[in-house]
Amino acid sequence: MNITAFIFARGGSKGLPDKNIKILNGKPLIAWSIEHAKKVNRIGRVIVSTDSDEIARIAKEYGAEVPFMRPLELATDESPEWLSWQHGLKYLKITDGCLPDLMLSIPTTAPLRDVEDINNVIDEYQKNDTDMVITVTDPYRSPFFNIVKEGLNGYVDLFMPSKKVISRRQDCPKTFDITTVAYAARPSFVLNKKNMFEGRVRQVIVKKETSLDIDTLIDFEFAEYLFKKRN
Repeated sequence: MNITAFIFARGGSKGLPDKNIKILNGKPLIAWSIEHAKKVNRIGRVIVSTDSDEIARIAKEYGAEVPFMRPLELATDESPEWLSWQHGLKYLKITDGCLPDLMLSIPTTAPLRDVEDINNVIDEYQKNDTDMVITVTDPYRSPFFNIVKEGLNGYVDLFMPSKKVISRRQDCPKTFDITTVAYAARPSFVLNKKNMFEGRVRQVIVKKETSLDIDTLIDFEFAEYLFKKRN
């Protein structure tokens, strides 16, 4: 199976400025995802999609390809990353004359991931007829029990009210948090749909301690703490 891994890393970040090149445990954040992808023998290419010359330079330094620069209109705060997925695949179709059998997205924001989780995502994709495989973990909250929404009148109510009274989180329907550890997708599905849930999606459950998603300074500092604890 011809597998290409993409790492989508734009230059702008409001939650944590310069997030993708911020030094974490001795390396730029993006370096962790590049190294994780390169440790998976089944991945043939590791490509970074970015609008930033600095991110491109660092990505090449750590062994990734940067065969194109992402258009600025696909690198704004409002740009759906799905469009960048499509852009990367269209580039491969034009330059290589074909698509890979499988595309992976290995986000920069999960530097504590276990490389084996990437392998598990590939395995789950290969053994089932599916369009996408995502990684999930047990949630901190349940929309049936302790997540609320605010109404027009200013009062709050459960996000997903149930006809049955639920007094314990353990009695709620099973839910999961989507993580940014890894995504696997059928290239033709990505090119022809607008989001992942238009297709058949399966999941791989990962551990909480390896699924931290860095979006803010607090997340980054927590990741630093976890790396020190590991070491």
